[in-house]
Amino acid sequence: MSVWIDTDMGFDDIAAILVVAHRGPPIAGVSLVFGNAGLQQVERNAAGAQDAFGWTFPLHRGRASPVLGRLETATGILGDHGMPSAGARLPEVPVVLHAGDAFSSLCAWLENGDAEHRILALGPLTNLAALALARPDLAARITDLVWMGGGVTSGNHTASAEFNAFADPEALAIVLAHGLPLRMVDLDLCRKVLAAPADVQPVRGAGGRNSALLADLLSGFIDIAVSRGRSAMSLYDAVAAVAFLRKDLVTWRDVRLDAELTGTHTRGRTVVETRPGRAPFNAACAIDIAVEQARDIILDVLKSEAAR
Repeated sequence: MSVWIDTDMGFDDIAAILVVAHRGPPIAGVSLVFGNAGLQQVERNAAGAQDAFGWTFPLHRGRASPVLGRLETATGILGDHGMPSAGARLPEVPVVLHAGDAFSSLCAWLENGDAEHRILALGPLTNLAALALARPDLAARITDLVWMGGGVTSGNHTASAEFNAFADPEALAIVLAHGLPLRMVDLDLCRKVLAAPADVQPVRGAGGRNSALLADLLSGFIDIAVSRGRSAMSLYDAVAAVAFLRKDLVTWRDVRLDAELTGTHTRGRTVVETRPGRAPFNAACAIDIAVEQARDIILDVLKSEAAR
């Protein structure tokens, strides 16, 4: 069995991919999507990460813009690279992507005879919405879709909306309308698993060729929170990777999930109904996680990678 990862390739995406690479089944492919930055920068980040960490799975160009509406990225928070750093950055190498784009490669992967087709989605759901619209027969073969996105109580990009949902709410609506088996790992759940400045030194001291790189990227990521007066930063996408691999560490609840598509202040909000009988449940939401175990898994993987 192999798995697929769909990503907008920021630092927490890299941490999530490393968690899967170290602790999970083989990665069949990685599809790229706009989000943390525009698609060209996402591609540069992916090429640099592949070079730095020796990834052998193929990288595939995905969607550069949402289903509807204007392009929205997180560069206002994350900087032009979509990935802040305290110093070292990913190597700048030529972008060489697999000949097959995200759509055709996802189709080919879903056409294989595996009993399970599990996808970890870490950005806007645009690539998967395109698949659902054009090849609903193949989208129906997805057996598990874990998405880091949404917010049950509030947003982060706006007061109402989490960024991955806000960047393409129509894509989320399409995925839900086509009945894909979506499991949402939202802001509230992710914010339970934190990294603090003290967590940087063990990574830096691991002594491998990427120890300084990973430490500086982790430090830059944590500083997003510290610069805003918080003591620690959520490990967002890496938390979703733990939920993807270790269902035993997460409490899931069946819900009715809808995406708000209109409204100046509400577009991109994820509306979560938990009351039985109010509407047919169409998704699951992670409502609790074994915090220390999840945190240990993520930081141990970063230290292991930094020691190579």
